[in-house]
Amino acid sequence: MGNNFKDRSFKQLLDKLQQESWQLELIISGFAIFGLFTAFPQIKIALEIAKNDKHIYAFVILLVALIACYILIFNLLVHVILRGLWIGALGLRYVSGDIEFDELNYQNKFTNYLKKKIVSFDRYVATLENYCSVLFAVSFLLIFYVISFTIIIIILVLIATYILSNDDLSESIRFPIGVTLVCFIAFGSIFTFIDFATQGYLKKNKWLAKIYFPFYWVFSFLTLSFLYRPLVYNFLDNRFTKRLSFFLVPIYIVISVFNSVKYQKSNYLDSAKLNSKLYLDNAEYEDSRIKENDFVRTASIQSKAITDSYIKFFKVFNENVEDRIYNYNPSLKPKEDNRGFKTGLQFSSGNKRISRKKRDSLAVKYIETVNKMYTIKIDTIKYKPEFLISRNKQNQIGFETYIPTNDLKEGKHMLRLFRKRIRKGDTVSVIDVTIPFWHFKK
Repeated sequence: MGNNFKDRSFKQLLDKLQQESWQLELIISGFAIFGLFTAFPQIKIALEIAKNDKHIYAFVILLVALIACYILIFNLLVHVILRGLWIGALGLRYVSGDIEFDELNYQNKFTNYLKKKIVSFDRYVATLENYCSVLFAVSFLLIFYVISFTIIIIILVLIATYILSNDDLSESIRFPIGVTLVCFIAFGSIFTFIDFATQGYLKKNKWLAKIYFPFYWVFSFLTLSFLYRPLVYNFLDNRFTKRLSFFLVPIYIVISVFNSVKYQKSNYLDSAKLNSKLYLDNAEYEDSRIKENDFVRTASIQSKAITDSYIKFFKVFNENVEDRIYNYNPSLKPKEDNRGFKTGLQFSSGNKRISRKKRDSLAVKYIETVNKMYTIKIDTIKYKPEFLISRNKQNQIGFETYIPTNDLKEGKHMLRLFRKRIRKGDTVSVIDVTIPFWHFKK
């Protein structure tokens, strides 16, 4: 019976489960909302870490997870509220039955209007039931849409990175293949969106259907739509479900617009934040970062007011920093770049001891290059840093050094981190960060 969907007893079982599905909906919604609210802060922290460390792939994955959390939390909260209203309506119906408009003693104009609009209390209960059931199903369908959209973007990025920008491939191979794939994905995305927005118009037209079918077949695998396609067409064959599913998209847009609204207090203070000489960014001061997700963007010192005989300077590390090190000292760039996601399985080889010695010597050379690249200036006084690898209290990895303050006068000072870079064969210096602080002797 369980495998034969045409069996009459199986259909009766489905009808029974359909009538009692509201209990499962509430249980799943409750656990899902609890789990989402628990995971939400952790996802935001991980997203901030990926953003700060410039981990683009982790950032995209976590951003999709965050968007999915937003959608599910909103839809499931509305679902629980409507389902609670539905249960309350059922209880009221048990006590009071249907609406007796004549007992209200309203004037005929209002009585006729209410009868036309409300019709009956049972219709109201049935409408709530429909909204609850559809909203619960469409919540997970929208997550699949978000995942599908993200997959297409990732595919385009991978084509651009590993085919169009791959110097190991000849131009006669990478450009024809890369451009062909990009055009196919781009046109396929446009056709799929048009077909979705027009509710299947491309499938209805005789000639357009022939052109669209190859794109449809390929995209059904690329977007994983074969997993949720029956759910989509079950929505599209009913006017009520189709109208509700499309009505949710403008709601999300309106919510996003309202969420982006902010009140501007001054014509100048907000623009001053872009000037590091005028604005004190709490992320640049260790004692001002009190939250778990208060991350250093570029560099930091211990406090805005320095009373110690030293300044603790911390420079954040990310992949961009390592690329700049390779650009400054190309001999450090390995033949095989091992950065990125890796499995925890490690395989040893016979020359492990030799490779470890070589790796240690390269690590020393790596830190020496970092110290050559960077220079710290406090006002006009130049300091040569002696960076070592370290972590701050937010567990960010980077380079740490200490600068004496004995020669500094009391008052305001500007700390600047200069970085040397090779441009067209010439060595130039650029300012990586400017941090204002005050120095007072104990």
